[in-house]
Amino acid sequence: MNRRLRLGMVGGGQGAFIGAVHRMAARLDDHYELLAAALSGDPDRAAASAAELRLPRSYSDFREMARLESARPDGIEVVAIVTPNHLHAPVATAFLDAGIHVICDKPLALTLGEGQALAALAKRQQRLFAVTHTYSGYPMVRHARALVAAGELGELRYVQVEYLQDWLAEPLEASGHRQAAWRTDPARAGQAGCLGDIGTHAWHLAAFVSGQLPKALSAELHTFVPGRRVDDHVQVWMRYPNGARGSLIASQVASGEENRLVLRLYGSRASLVFSQEEPNQLWFTPLAGQAQRLTRGRSVSSAATHATRVPAGHPEGYLEAFAQLYTDAALRIHAMQAGAAPPPETDDLPCVEEGVNGMRFIDAVLDSHRAGGAWIPF
Repeated sequence: MNRRLRLGMVGGGQGAFIGAVHRMAARLDDHYELLAAALSGDPDRAAASAAELRLPRSYSDFREMARLESARPDGIEVVAIVTPNHLHAPVATAFLDAGIHVICDKPLALTLGEGQALAALAKRQQRLFAVTHTYSGYPMVRHARALVAAGELGELRYVQVEYLQDWLAEPLEASGHRQAAWRTDPARAGQAGCLGDIGTHAWHLAAFVSGQLPKALSAELHTFVPGRRVDDHVQVWMRYPNGARGSLIASQVASGEENRLVLRLYGSRASLVFSQEEPNQLWFTPLAGQAQRLTRGRSVSSAATHATRVPAGHPEGYLEAFAQLYTDAALRIHAMQAGAAPPPETDDLPCVEEGVNGMRFIDAVLDSHRAGGAWIPF
């Protein structure tokens, strides 16, 4: 930990949204130095994007980048993948084959088979493969997970998660909007539109905090905007092994909503409610008791403390949550390089296994929808 990790990036050039978020997150806790990137497949745009970021080395071919960087004594040690979905698997494969650790945006791949192949390759190569399910980086989400694991809710009875946006309520892709264009293109986003884009975030948050995966689900997809080639609204019912029930709604056509990700957990003794738009608080309500507003900085658990940077009353938000994943990844990579066990405080980092579960979720939802909402084993 006495030096920064050498970081590379694929994707995230001029006009991209998530690439800038990754770069800010990587810089926040000062564990990385961005040295090389293939910011675009177009050589001119890649060079111009790299010049804006003052990067020492620029590439337009990610395979060439993986090959040349792995051959340098000062080459990158970890790569951030911030491309459209269809490139996640080929880019990750190239860098894992070159012996380079991976931090990848979600969803993990286009298909479950691709995801499983990536998990197997990361294991063979003994390299970290982190997946940026951002919301698991919030201190109060990690505190909620710790409360559930400690049995504070009693037996889990109902899991409810919703992720609502309105930015695709109109055919934005027809106007030339780059982010909308690739997210609604099955060739680049995959078969799952809203399902893959934000449905996987809702799915992961519910699983992360509850500590459970359903045994079966029933789902319906819908496309509200005429001419759109992928879903823009998702509804899922879930059955858990202990008898609990669950529901998940994800929509990108919910007029008036900005980024409303809300998780509610109901147990036999108490409930928890977390809202991403107010991430510094968590509501805990005992059965027949008073609702308690738990706040970041005053909620004492090792998980929350590890993910907290500033004193109580000073808000932490989306970028800090994203940065927490980068920090946990750095701690793990340094431990691997030292031949040591991963620090226990990094156990909350989502890795390739969680990414594979996300692909299983997508497949099960698609199968259920095609079967008219039939219950599909998970």
